[in-house]
Amino acid sequence: MIGDELAFYLADLRSSQERDAAIASASASVSREGTDACIECSGPIPAERRSAAPFARRCVDCQTFHEEVKYHR
Repeated sequence: MIGDELAFYLADLRSSQERDAAIASASASVSREGTDACIECSGPIPAERRSAAPFARRCVDCQTFHEEVKYHR
């Protein structure tokens, strides 16, 4: 019984740590300024995109590809 409780506690702790890390990463990403050039293809990031998403570091095409790879393995 104690082993089950410990396993549950450790799983809950890990989940909380992962959530906190994701929040910190997202917060840092939002506060960071973007760039004029895409970090993937070095192409320009249009002014409209930089205006809509000032933290953007990728052009729309590269960001779309990045999200497809990241979330649709």
